[in-house]
Amino acid sequence: RETGLALFTDMTLGRRFEDKCAEMYYRGKMFGFVHLYNGQEAVSTGVIGAMKQKHDWFCSTYRDHVHALSAGVPAKEVMSELFGKKTGCSKGRGGSMHLFSKEHHLLGGYAFIGEGIPVALGAAFSSKYKKDALKDKNSDAVSAAFFGDGTCNIGQFYECLNMAQLWKLPIIFVVENNKWAIGMAHNRATSEPEIWRKASVFGMQGEEVDGMDVLAVRGATERALKRARAGEGPTLIECLTYRFRGHSLADPDELRPEEEKNFWAKRDPLIKLKKDILNFGLASESELEVIEKEID
Repeated sequence: RETGLALFTDMTLGRRFEDKCAEMYYRGKMFGFVHLYNGQEAVSTGVIGAMKQKHDWFCSTYRDHVHALSAGVPAKEVMSELFGKKTGCSKGRGGSMHLFSKEHHLLGGYAFIGEGIPVALGAAFSSKYKKDALKDKNSDAVSAAFFGDGTCNIGQFYECLNMAQLWKLPIIFVVENNKWAIGMAHNRATSEPEIWRKASVFGMQGEEVDGMDVLAVRGATERALKRARAGEGPTLIECLTYRFRGHSLADPDELRPEEEKNFWAKRDPLIKLKKDILNFGLASESELEVIEKEID
């Protein structure tokens, strides 16, 4: 019950936060590039929720608001950053795409695709170096690198997978495959659309999960964490998900077929979790409504 309600709270906060960003942007109160996470909440909550009980590290992308919230960065600090205020988590100097919080082990959002993967790799190397070379028995931190399907076609992705497996680094590569790289359909851009299979080339563990089911994502993360902390090396997790809005708030979203959008809208991860909680008898409808009202 406690875990279920925590997952529901985190995902609801992410959805409501992004909806408020859209409102502020279209009212002319928020400026610059703003990429929203609606529809992908199960990935952030599933991965980070399973990791942040310990001293693990996270590297995000330009779609980083909800990653920051899941990591524990206060919503007020994230929103302040989006308004360019000094009370923001990056002192108002980073904005939407460059959220950072050392306190919450968020190693940054990154404007260019793939930028965060080597940073996460470095954090993983640091963890292993402390344990193996400096004999720090308490050093078992794991890093998570988040990135999209489009990133899996660039060199940094393959170079980092190679190094991670070669040195058995404690890192989880999390592919948020939302089927589109801006306006490029995933299947048109890669010779092997099933990204998780690319792990096998490096002798790495790869797994594909339903990225619209937070429990499936959490389970895959827990398995990857167990391997990483046992010194068995990295894991590539491909989360099949979908963004409910355009690439950014400046994107009119005219390229994606309406039938595709409607299909994925019916698989809303928040509705799925709500049904699971009710079916498992963990909470009542009225209890979930109280959580929603508190977040609102």
